[in-house]
Order: sequence, then structure tokens, then C-alpha cells
Amino acid sequence: MRFIHSNVVGTARNHRQRYRAPREDSCTEESSPRMSFRSSHSDRNFTRSWRCHDRDRNSVHENVAPLYSIPSFSRKAISPNDSHRLGDEPGNDLSGFRRGTWAERNSGARLKEGDSSRTLWSVKAMASSDVASSAAATATSLPFDVLQRIAGSFSWHDLWNATCTCKTWNKALAPLREGMLFLHYGKKFKHGHEVSKNLDKALQMFTKGAIRGCAAAMVDAGLLLWEMGRRDEGINWYKQAAELRHPAGMCNLGLAYLQDSNRLVEAVKWLKIAATAGHVRAQYSLALCLQQGKGVECNMQKAARWYLQAAEGGSTRGMYNVALCLRSGEGFSRNLYEAKRWMRRAAVAGHSKAQFEFGLTLFAEGEGGSALVFLELATRAGETGATHIRDALLVQLPSRLRAHALACADKFQNGGSISR
Repeated sequence: MRFIHSNVVGTARNHRQRYRAPREDSCTEESSPRMSFRSSHSDRNFTRSWRCHDRDRNSVHENVAPLYSIPSFSRKAISPNDSHRLGDEPGNDLSGFRRGTWAERNSGARLKEGDSSRTLWSVKAMASSDVASSAAATATSLPFDVLQRIAGSFSWHDLWNATCTCKTWNKALAPLREGMLFLHYGKKFKHGHEVSKNLDKALQMFTKGAIRGCAAAMVDAGLLLWEMGRRDEGINWYKQAAELRHPAGMCNLGLAYLQDSNRLVEAVKWLKIAATAGHVRAQYSLALCLQQGKGVECNMQKAARWYLQAAEGGSTRGMYNVALCLRSGEGFSRNLYEAKRWMRRAAVAGHSKAQFEFGLTLFAEGEGGSALVFLELATRAGETGATHIRDALLVQLPSRLRAHALACADKFQNGGSISR
């Protein structure tokens, strides 16, 4: 096989000039071995060039339509940079022959320049060019307030994906990208990462990002103003972020309205929208309002369901309240096994009351060593009720088990896990 391959390659090298420009009246692939080799050889060269052009296209922006639109080109005007686009389209093989399907290549079917199907495809491509160009021009012609409603609440990942769609979207989303950068530098000034901590500069960065339409910058600007005591200005930024349907903005606006007795109904409305969007803190706050009847009619069943959603989203207070609901039978059917499981999850997640409750449960079940771990953690977190039982366990347990329990508590506080 190696000898045959070398002969074939040598033949191709000696007849390269002849095979580079084939005649239209030449024989088919089945009738001549040379023609069969020449066609497959050009296919391999075309595949390599197609991949190279595809890599080049990914490294730059082009003025093309969004990825879901029809490519804007036709067969009559083909540039070298368009070879990667036309490689799989019927009637556009750069070697002068249509690539075709597997069945067409094996049956010897070939489309010549005068074939009607190729002409029809060219007409369709020319028509799609107008559609794609009009779709690409839509982004820059949109008013900024409309564009802000579309992409203002995007995360950085989503904004970058939208930017890479085409050149027109890249240009249209430039203010939002600037807003994301101001948000990034504002967080650095607020928390003192890589720069000295400066809340005034942080507020300045957040405000600049918010002016450019970034909803996340609006939320951080409102939060910083709220912490500074300028609550009315903070609520205004929360309201603008909520109008852009940013989940954190809607949640913070609802929590701010909860402190005003005249706006409780409006607060519950924004919390419900944010909770439906998946915001964990909004889910817990809405459940608390439903349990207490604050701004809405008291409904323990709905409250328990929202507590469960918040707990599944990672809320430690939600886990603790789910455990209480399961243990008392309010909102859920009573289930002591599930109650213990959720209480342990809340305790391991760091909830101090859950650590105290779970330590008491283990102490009642006779597991003194494990009970000492959680009671020690609850005592260190400020739960004074756990101190008496912890001291009693320290006296009762053997020294080896006591030392192991205290070591587990230290390990947990340093970021480790609790081993039983």
C-alpha cells in the first residue's frame, strides 16, 4: 500500500498543472482513475483551506448578520475569505465542481455552469443577502432605551456572547460593555481589591456604569447609597434596575418597600417577580411575608413551598425553616426523617440555630460525640442556650472523644468538613 501511495502522489506531482484547471467536458469520476484521484485530492486540499479560513474568521469581527440568519453572499461574487462559507453549499466547490452529496458523487452526477438548480440557488442567496443585511442593521437602528431593556440585565457572559454575534451588535452594545467595566472597577474600590478602599470612587464608578445602562451597576450603586444613608437615591437606582427586570434589583426594591408600611403590597409584588425569576433571597423573603401575612394574605402552604425552593437554591435560613415546617407539620405533612435531614443540611451550611437544634437532636439520640461538635459550633456562633449542654458533654465524654469533637469543630471553622 505504501508503494502504491507513493506512485499516486508522484503522478499527482508530475501532473499538478494539468489537474489544477480541469475542463468541463472531461470524463466523470467513475470513467477515469486519474479523474477520481484528482477530485478526491482537491477535496482534501479544500477541506484544509476551509478549516484555516474558519480559524481566521473566529479571530476577527465581520459585518455579517446574526448567527441564526441566512449568510449574505451569492455564487457570482466569491472572495478568498468566503471559501469557508461556501464549502458545504451546493454548487460552490472552489475546484470548479460541485461537491454534492455522497449519492450524487457515487452516481456520477455533476452540476455544470448552466444547470438550472445552481442558478436557482444563486437567486435564493441574493435574496437572502438583503434579508441578512437588513437584520444586521437592526441593532444599530434601535433606540438605546429599547436596547437597554433587551440587554441591560445581561451578565458579562451573555453580553460577550451577544457582542460576538456580529459587528453591528458589537457596536450597539459598546455602552453596556463600558458599564460592565465601570462595575468591575467599582467593586475593586468598594472591597479594596488590588487598590486602596475608597467608597467615594466606588460610588463614582457604579454611577458611571449605571448611566451607561448596566443594571448590575444600578444595583450596586443603590446598595452603596443605602449603606451611606442616602436611601431615597438608592431606591431610585433599585427602581431603574427593577424596570430592566434585574432579579437583584427587584429583590432589593421589594425589601426596601417592606420597611414602608404604605408600600407592603408593592413590595410583595416585586418580591414575587424576583422569586419567580429564581432569586433565592427573594424566594425566602416572599415565603416570610406569606407566613406572617405581611402585604399579602397569610398562606402557610405557599410559604412552605417558597421556603423549599429557597432551600434547594442554597438558602441556609430556608433550609432551617423547611426543617421546622416538616417537624411541626405546618405547610407540609409531618415527616421527622426529612426534618432531621434538612436540619443537618442547615447546620453544616453554618446556620447557628440549626447547629443548636441538630446538636440537641443528636444528644437526645445518644450520639454525644457528634452532638458536642454542633453544640460547640453553636456556642462559638453566639447561641447561649447551647453552652449548658455543651459543658455537660465535656464532663461526660472520654478525653479522646472530646478532643476529636473539638478538633472537628476547629476544622469546620477553618473551612473543612465535619467527619462523623
